[in-house]
Amino acid sequence: MSGRARMAVCAAAATLMASCALLPLVDPATWFLQAAILLVIQTAVGAAARRIPLARPLTVLAQTLVTLLLLTLVFAREQAPAGLIPGPEAFGRFADLLQQGTDDVSRYAIPAPLSDGIRLLLIGGVLLIGLAVDTLAVTFRNAAPAGLPLLALYSVAAGLSDGAADWLWFLIAAVGYLMMLLAESRERLSQWGRVFGGTPRTPGGEPGALAPVRTGRRIGAVALGVALVVPLALPAMNGGLLDGAGGGVGTGAGGGGTISAVNPLVSLRDSLNVDEDRQVLSLRTETSNLSDLYLRIVSLDDFDGTTWKPSRRDIVGVPDEFPTPQGLGPDVRRAEVRTRIAASQGYAQDWLPMPYPPSSVDIEGNWRYEPLGMTLVGDHGQNTRGVQYTVTSLDVQPTARQLAGAPAPPPALLREFTEVPDSLPSVVSRTAREVTEGAANPYEQAVKLQEYFALNGGFEYDTEVDVGSGSEGIARFLRDKQGFCVHFSFAMASMARTLGIPARVAVGFAPGTPQADGTVSVGLRDAHAWPELYFEGVGWTRFEPTPNRGTTPTYTVPEIPGSSLPELPERSRPTAEAPSAEPSVSSSCSAQQKRLQECGAALPVDLGGTDDEGRPWWQAAAWAALGVAAVALLLLPMLWRLRRRSVRLSSPLHAPSGPAPLALRGADRGEGRADGIEVEALPGEAEQRAAAGHTLAVWRELTDTAWDYGILPDDALTPRKAAARIVRLGELDEAAAGAVHRVAGAVEQVLFAPRARAATGLAAEVRAVRTALRSRAGRRTRLRAVLAPRSARRALWDVSERWSAVRARWAGRWAALLRRPSGQQAG
Repeated sequence: MSGRARMAVCAAAATLMASCALLPLVDPATWFLQAAILLVIQTAVGAAARRIPLARPLTVLAQTLVTLLLLTLVFAREQAPAGLIPGPEAFGRFADLLQQGTDDVSRYAIPAPLSDGIRLLLIGGVLLIGLAVDTLAVTFRNAAPAGLPLLALYSVAAGLSDGAADWLWFLIAAVGYLMMLLAESRERLSQWGRVFGGTPRTPGGEPGALAPVRTGRRIGAVALGVALVVPLALPAMNGGLLDGAGGGVGTGAGGGGTISAVNPLVSLRDSLNVDEDRQVLSLRTETSNLSDLYLRIVSLDDFDGTTWKPSRRDIVGVPDEFPTPQGLGPDVRRAEVRTRIAASQGYAQDWLPMPYPPSSVDIEGNWRYEPLGMTLVGDHGQNTRGVQYTVTSLDVQPTARQLAGAPAPPPALLREFTEVPDSLPSVVSRTAREVTEGAANPYEQAVKLQEYFALNGGFEYDTEVDVGSGSEGIARFLRDKQGFCVHFSFAMASMARTLGIPARVAVGFAPGTPQADGTVSVGLRDAHAWPELYFEGVGWTRFEPTPNRGTTPTYTVPEIPGSSLPELPERSRPTAEAPSAEPSVSSSCSAQQKRLQECGAALPVDLGGTDDEGRPWWQAAAWAALGVAAVALLLLPMLWRLRRRSVRLSSPLHAPSGPAPLALRGADRGEGRADGIEVEALPGEAEQRAAAGHTLAVWRELTDTAWDYGILPDDALTPRKAAARIVRLGELDEAAAGAVHRVAGAVEQVLFAPRARAATGLAAEVRAVRTALRSRAGRRTRLRAVLAPRSARRALWDVSERWSAVRARWAGRWAALLRRPSGQQAG
């Protein structure tokens, strides 16, 4: 197998190995076999195009066209002529599938079902990455930058997965990348002849020189081991890739870190009308009033005009005793309640359901505490599956008089929790003002909003209604007056904010069903969302705007003498009747039916956990691209230096010949122009010019290598004196010093001999000198020579010189144009 063919195989294998990180995201994994077959065809087309050979751009174009034909055959053959040639209908099909795929990614928890849209995203993404890797590593013969698209593929997969086995996928992807680098090294070595296997031991027992390929394997293995094992000793790096609890939201056992804005309401549409009301939680509590025993999971306080979601908050270790809830004053009546909760094995939620406000939690596992929302979130893959815990909470019992007389909240809290986006339709604030007209204070406004939605506004509870999405969703809900708890809670919280009342949305479970053994069963149909409004002196206070769901809080019955607000009947949950398995209905309910909760079912939550499905795919891709760009920017000096070294030390037969005058400054391109010293070459002697240019390029590489290790170049010196200076400052041994002087002698022969002669083995001499300099340098110097080489500043000099040349050329043309007679200008 030729070197190019071996590189193509390794590039395809590296792409597939990096794609393994996508396997946990979708079930079943049959898409991987399809992607592998199509990637093999794409790679074979590239190999054939290079064999012809086609120009590099034509090779990439051929692979791109074949990839498009393959995707058309697999995904849009019914819309394409002959089932293969893409046309407008085929591209329309691709657009529909991409939209479907992005919607499915937003709807489903991991592992998502393999829909056609998701399959196109996966297979198309693998082929796109495979094309980029093949182009960089094989077509353009530069395998190092090919790691960037592989990194992007792995980063997207790791960002979406739950982190259970990220270290395994990293290991597989890293092995593929190292394999590709070693294949490239082997191909470069093969251009110099047979790849040798190293020299045997000397008679004295000293080991001989190791083969470069074998050394490369050892370096790769050591680097991979360092990447996997060293982070274990660095707590700031989240425990390392081998930490089995990887992928959490915190920063380790010490607490601290942040929790991202992950929306737990995603994918609820598919779970609304379940055929069976499965139990997810079983609890035993001390309280005798189950009507107020709401289990709160998380609060949604970030409103962007489209939906509500949790803000990005700091998280800390779980304290033994929680602080007093924000805003709760000493004169508000309260009682302490202990509740023992057990989650079923089928319920996996990142947030911990608890009565609000909690005072303490006794639970095992990796949990973190978010102080503002007083919630617990799983860290490093921890969730609620099968956990048992005890919560001590406060049963806060404010009166209507206390709520009505609440003072203004703190300005900072008021600003944060009354913020509404400019995209919010004006009908929302207008309706809020109309509904609350005549209210004397924020409390009466809140009660009127609750009454508007729950009783006298004509709203119907319907889990099958589709009010759409976007900024017009709330306006459409207010117009059609049909929806479920999400719509009611979102609308009331939004309207409260427009009135200047701090508001957020809570997600969790409504009171469950008492059982004969004294426990309370909480099922899918008990899942619920409700608004929380803030009143200074009481804190965050629950309201219930959803018809026939939950219970009306007793404190929403006004006690203010002379108040015009009617008393709201408290809704109670029938305990003897089991939840119906029938789907919810959208027919009108009478006021009596609303009070008895006979108009529909509850809202279940997504059992698959709470991944970041609400984030658009393009946003994740943009962040991944930004990360790759940042990494590429940091590695740019190293990559430039590696490429320049490779060009300078390549065989003189492969070096491009330059014009007749040769100069060392252009020796990087194998041309021989050099710092004011010109060498004449006989016209037509292309091989001689190439050999001379190669010699000067090797000399430039030698001086730049010395520069990387701290020996600044001095262009005022002759090659012989410059060589002596490198030997002296580098403290080189006799063998390395001889190599330096042999290269300098070859340069002097090219510059001053009547007829330049080609010298052999100069590239090997430079490599030997580089090894000697490296062995005598400190660790910091060696790292800088690789990651931030000093000689990389030549790239800036080249750009500056070329820009100056362009300016001078255009200035000359402009001056010549101005010197022309006016008649010639007109012509």
